Amino acid sequence: MKTKKTQQQGKKRVKEGMNRSGHSMNPNRPEESAKGASRLRDKATIRRLQMYRNFKPKRNRRGQIVRAAPFQNRLASGSTARVEPNPKWFVNTRVVTQNALQTFQENLGKALNDTYQVVMRKTKLPISLLQEKGKQKRPHVLDTEDFECTFGPKSRRKRPQMQVGDLEELVRKAEEGDTTYDEEKDLDRERDDLGVRDLVREPIMKAGQSKRIWNELYKVIDSSDVVIEVLDARDPMGTRSLSVEEYLRKEKTHKHLVLLLSKSDLIPTPVTRRWIQELSKEYPTLAFHSSLRNPFGKGALIALLRQFGKLHADKKQISVGFIGYPNTGKSSIINTLRSKKVCSVAPIAGQTKVWQYVTLMRRIYLIDCPGVVYPHRESDAEKVLKGVVRVELVEEPSQYIPAVLDRVRAEHIGKTYGIWTWRDPDDFLECLARKTGKLLKKGDPDVNTVAKMVLNDWQRGKLPWYVLPPNWKEKEVEVSERETTSGTFQVETLPSPDGENASPEVVEESR
Repeated sequence: MKTKKTQQQGKKRVKEGMNRSGHSMNPNRPEESAKGASRLRDKATIRRLQMYRNFKPKRNRRGQIVRAAPFQNRLASGSTARVEPNPKWFVNTRVVTQNALQTFQENLGKALNDTYQVVMRKTKLPISLLQEKGKQKRPHVLDTEDFECTFGPKSRRKRPQMQVGDLEELVRKAEEGDTTYDEEKDLDRERDDLGVRDLVREPIMKAGQSKRIWNELYKVIDSSDVVIEVLDARDPMGTRSLSVEEYLRKEKTHKHLVLLLSKSDLIPTPVTRRWIQELSKEYPTLAFHSSLRNPFGKGALIALLRQFGKLHADKKQISVGFIGYPNTGKSSIINTLRSKKVCSVAPIAGQTKVWQYVTLMRRIYLIDCPGVVYPHRESDAEKVLKGVVRVELVEEPSQYIPAVLDRVRAEHIGKTYGIWTWRDPDDFLECLARKTGKLLKKGDPDVNTVAKMVLNDWQRGKLPWYVLPPNWKEKEVEVSERETTSGTFQVETLPSPDGENASPEVVEESR
């Protein structure tokens, strides 16, 4: 047993007086130990450094806190406390001058308007300083009325919003409404029943507009880093969705949009080149011809996707979604890129039911989307001619034949069906039914069956037709030969779009 005296002698003896060590954390160290320093640390600096170092609590062997860390112990109510300082509070700040901000705004605007430039990591830029509309999105209720007046216990009911201030203004406004009233625009007006009503629209005309298909579209957009909108080269503006482009421009600014002209083998090369020039003013545009053996535009599209992959080098892989109208060739493009049949394709609308992931390469994935009919003000005939609906499901296909005869020139129809003259569309269908042997009992022509044949030939490109680009001034087109589904055609002359039939002069060479 050690005595109390021997225990006290075993402890280290504490030096009395001032500490004379030369440590940098000693406020009383002599000046000759500063080793050439200009000045020593004062007591306040040493105390602050000790505060940063001693931020952990002290624990015993059992892990219980013996002494709390600085600024973590609980103080009695009413005592003065401090908030733990954070080094992030003292980081350097930058001040942007008005001229530098104006220059940045101009350069950013040029980059956003250029279709061949991509702005990456826009969240690190002061976009909120440049967009005035972003400042007004949040309503400032308290700017007009204080909190107590609006939400508090003494809140008062707001005054009703009056359109006029006095009785004279009300009379003047009523007189103005009487002069500007239009009976045709008044939907609540009681109308007389004249016995003539519009026919009920066929249910098939609502194809591609169901809620399920729209959900598939938004799933593809949300999952894609690059969105490719597939357009029919014969009618690019008719198969284009301005509403989806506006949605991507406003809500999905971090996603890239590319326009792809599919079925470019059905129109002449100069027309394709002109359409690319017109559409490239808004978005990057490429021409494409789907074929497993002889594709066109495959190398350019893969090179573009590789460039987008380099832009997103921080990601392991990128997803490319294909959207567009039904029967524009989205699944065929994916099969062409993979050089094998990975998606089911058919020359009819609605073949793709749900979205599907396809691996193109290690860092690039493709997403196939069902065809979606966007909200356009188009008639039923335009929907049938765009290939939106299946022809076999149309109840009266003969009523859409006049639109086909108006768009296709007579010589093209004569070289395709061998019928050169007809009085009206009904006479054309009767002549074609007798020539092809489509007859009913008693020798009556089967008009509906023949009309479905003509509409199928139209949708599959056997009847040459396309829309001229805007501001088309060239009358002569270079002679070019193209392979189509109906044979080899030689394009000779393009008349001016001011004429009645602005369609190409096509001569069939071989079947």
